[in-house]
Amino acid sequence: MELRLYDTLTKEKRPFVPLDPKNVRMYVCGPTVYDFAHIGNARPVIVFDVLFRLLRHLYGADHVTYVRNITDVDDKINARAARDFPALPLNEAIRKVTDLTERQFHEDVDALGSLRPTIEPRATEHISEMRAIIEKLIAGGFAYVEQDHVLFSPQAMNATNSILPRYGALSKRSLDELIAGARVDVAPYKHDDTDFVLWKPAKPDEPSWPSPGGIGPPGRPGWHIECSAMAWKHLGEQFDIHGGGIDLVFPHHENELAQSACAFQADRMANVWMHNGFLQVESEKMSKSLGNFFTIRELLEDRVFGSNKWHGYVLRLSMLMTHYRQPIDWTVDRLVDARKSMRDWIDTAYGADTNVLVPPSEIISPLLDDLNTSGVVAALHALNREARNRTNIEAAQKLNSALRFLGLWNGEKTDEIYGYGYEVGTGPSHFDVEPLLEARAAARARKDFRESDRIRDELAAMGVTIKDSKDADGKSVTTWEIAR
Repeated sequence: MELRLYDTLTKEKRPFVPLDPKNVRMYVCGPTVYDFAHIGNARPVIVFDVLFRLLRHLYGADHVTYVRNITDVDDKINARAARDFPALPLNEAIRKVTDLTERQFHEDVDALGSLRPTIEPRATEHISEMRAIIEKLIAGGFAYVEQDHVLFSPQAMNATNSILPRYGALSKRSLDELIAGARVDVAPYKHDDTDFVLWKPAKPDEPSWPSPGGIGPPGRPGWHIECSAMAWKHLGEQFDIHGGGIDLVFPHHENELAQSACAFQADRMANVWMHNGFLQVESEKMSKSLGNFFTIRELLEDRVFGSNKWHGYVLRLSMLMTHYRQPIDWTVDRLVDARKSMRDWIDTAYGADTNVLVPPSEIISPLLDDLNTSGVVAALHALNREARNRTNIEAAQKLNSALRFLGLWNGEKTDEIYGYGYEVGTGPSHFDVEPLLEARAAARARKDFRESDRIRDELAAMGVTIKDSKDADGKSVTTWEIAR
């Protein structure tokens, strides 16, 4: 089978053909580093990490370049720096904030089982590339200078009779619709309501750099030009895949495409545009005002959804249970289901270790179909059933390899994994429960049912529900889970 991906620009799922199979290139918009990343930020991290793993499998790890940027110049960063470090010069305070927040982001996404990108550029390290693109746009008549601002003109882009794409093609909006939209900023220095900022003068004490072509006083870049510049620097004028959340289609990705296509006189920026769907919490939009705004760190460490320390593997699986283009309703039931699945799978896969970590065809096949992770989850359940019911060592080894390939498990069976969902010391863990289960099994074997019932009641008092059943061969099997 061939890899097929859905392209937001053409609205079709088609075969993925890299520009250069020996240099497959992907860019994904990364965090603005001023605070902890929320669970909505986790979704593109996980989705495109799975795609990164798949591309490395298909083309070889040395032939795939994954760039995920760090936005470290932004008004929110400036405000956070002034608030947290008022005694420091602003530039020094900004660096403290961005360094700390970037480290926090890495710790959180590492806990989610995600690989580090090949390159993780900072916006402030690519100002020269931003100025170069802006100068190209001014020279080509696609941008103009007004009141020390440089602005891009979608009207100028759409007036050309060249190979350029139409502005609005990615978000499927006309200029009239964009003008009528609530997200268009009105400003006195704009020639047209749809024009957007490439460069703006800096306020006193803000970070600033020499303006493009010396057109005005020192200033700072607009948001959209940052990603165009970093993608160009590390992936070239055109590359294979551009990813991000669906909320970035307009205006961010629409403007990136416009800037890059006009600067390099090209019909495209990326061959495929991929976007993951929205995330809601208990059927409502995530919002601090609603009290349902949660960071990755809070889910990993603090009390959220009535349970502590949800393990990163559980959070990762809960994201992959839904196809990446579909919206997710983030609920406690989803987390509990993911946790139970992880326990079952690890119980089966542990001990069936293999030194050959080749992902089985059972999971590669759905991944090739536009990264169908919900199909992957179904395949993992099927492998688990096959290994359990038939004591099939090969199925258990496949499950082991699949979980490790997907970043869902590191191959270890520790108290930390079995204790997820509970604060350390306050809830039962694998190591608390297993000795009692073994003692109960021994009591049942010698027909000491009074002792068996006593242990069952002790487990129940710990919040553990046990279930006795038989496997396909008629042998007794006891499973356990935390009572809800």
